[in-house]
Amino acid sequence: MNSEKETFQPKNTASKSLFYRFSQLVGFLLGARVFVAALLTFALYVSTFFLFNQEESLRNFVFDFKVHGIIFCTVLSILAGGIINQFYDFEKDHIMKPFRTRIQSFIQQKYFLYAYLGLSIISLGVAWMISHRVFVFFVIYQFFMWFYSHKLSRILIINNLTFVSLTLYPFFGMMVYYETFSMKVFLMAIFLFLILLSIDITKDTLTKSVDKTFGYTTIPNYFKTNITKIIMISLLIITMAVSMKIIARTGVSGFMGYYFAGGLFIIILCIYLFLDYSRRSKSATLNILRLWVFIGIIAMLLNGIESKI
Repeated sequence: MNSEKETFQPKNTASKSLFYRFSQLVGFLLGARVFVAALLTFALYVSTFFLFNQEESLRNFVFDFKVHGIIFCTVLSILAGGIINQFYDFEKDHIMKPFRTRIQSFIQQKYFLYAYLGLSIISLGVAWMISHRVFVFFVIYQFFMWFYSHKLSRILIINNLTFVSLTLYPFFGMMVYYETFSMKVFLMAIFLFLILLSIDITKDTLTKSVDKTFGYTTIPNYFKTNITKIIMISLLIITMAVSMKIIARTGVSGFMGYYFAGGLFIIILCIYLFLDYSRRSKSATLNILRLWVFIGIIAMLLNGIESKI
């Protein structure tokens, strides 16, 4: 019997160790928000090649290592931003995201900070090798991501505007890099800004009580329900107006034309759902808007491929 116990004990210990290491990996991936970073990277490549850089061939784009370096720095900065954000939001996430917090508990918080510093330093180091201007661009980006997590995320309206601006900051950098200034790009940027702002405010309606408990002053927990409804519906109506402007003034066609035309019906649906203001309808609105952003990326990709053929 003793020999049997001794035989099976190492296997049991090995399986526990493997589970622990796997949990650490998953915890780090969730803490760094790797999946969000992957989606933003995909969106950045699609928009860079098919929207900002319409004259360069695919071959030249593939071998443009400066662009790849900038996107690499962006990815590392986003990962670092996700880590520092979860560090400051740990107590709030403990209530709102208990499963993720449980997985992250396999890693001590100090290791998340080490990862944050490491990713930030590597990003800035690569940026310095590209150019001094790129280095300054990412210093500003990383500073405001830290400052948002540390202070701005708790300030009314500033929190939403800063979050959306930081999400779009890398795309703005690529627009400046390629000097792509046009009415079409400007209107698309406004459209995306309004959609992301609507998503962020809708998300705040679902975390209203927890945000208030931990000192995050958001639109839903500062204003009354009716005012929050008016703000959200107004944003969606303005988004519809911008979408119609894009269709009428910029002459978008193909998949992007279908996307903006279909977006009018999607926004009407979201307005209808938000009038109900139940938790279920707010969750549905949030998921629909998030899905529509992803569909927009795919539409841009397909539209770009169609135009290149």
